[in-house]
Amino acid sequence: MTDAALSPAPAKASPFNELEVLWVRHWTDSLFSFGVKRPEDFRFRSGEFVMIGLPGEAKDGVPGKPVLRAYSIASPCWAEELEFFSIKVADGPLTSRLQKIQPGDTVLMGKKPTGTLVLDALTGGERLFLIGTGTGLAPWLSVARDPETYSRFGHVYVIHTVRSVADLAYRDFFTREIHDDPLIGEEAQAQLTYYPTVTREDFETPGRITDRIKSGDFFRDLGLPEGFDPARDRAMLCGSMAMIKEAGELLETYGLKEGSNAEPADYVLERAFVG
Repeated sequence: MTDAALSPAPAKASPFNELEVLWVRHWTDSLFSFGVKRPEDFRFRSGEFVMIGLPGEAKDGVPGKPVLRAYSIASPCWAEELEFFSIKVADGPLTSRLQKIQPGDTVLMGKKPTGTLVLDALTGGERLFLIGTGTGLAPWLSVARDPETYSRFGHVYVIHTVRSVADLAYRDFFTREIHDDPLIGEEAQAQLTYYPTVTREDFETPGRITDRIKSGDFFRDLGLPEGFDPARDRAMLCGSMAMIKEAGELLETYGLKEGSNAEPADYVLERAFVG
């Protein structure tokens, strides 16, 4: 028998990174954000998502399977740490536990980012509309901090629809703090417009974003000609399945075509989150 035959089989590499939690911010009873240390070899395109999770809970001394779900990376591709924006679900298999993490804890992250909410999936245009509901704002935090966004588009609109005013997480960031960003602050001040809407409380721009688009209020509020123009407008959609379906159909009525990494076009959505 040879020495090789006696050698143990090499350990199988884990499909996950084990990352230290750097900070946690609780926005409301139902929303929180957290940051983790970025692995040195982790590369991604702004707008992509990755699997995030926790080890499974042990039963009778037997470790459970990891519990994971897809999360958009809320950091731009150049950031030294990775940020995520999450809901809290009291009985959710993952978020019921994830919402309790503290700095110094460990979370699991997949090693292969992917997704269609990237600039590569869009053809050239003049205006970029980033339309999101709830935690669907996360990829816009990434895309809106990428210098390439401002070099490719003359104006960028970050559109966020939520139920209550308190759910407008990152409102201060998009209206004020992003202007101090050392990399894209000047561009954001000149080229970025933040447009929030609230559906269940009084607000200066009330209602669902799709309703405001259909009524024309959206365009009037922004001082734009009514309607989307496939010759110059591009859009990304992320959030509730209902919004994505309705907004996609609206864009199609104006002549915009859905794109992908393989075939860039006028608008994109993230199918990983919609079934």
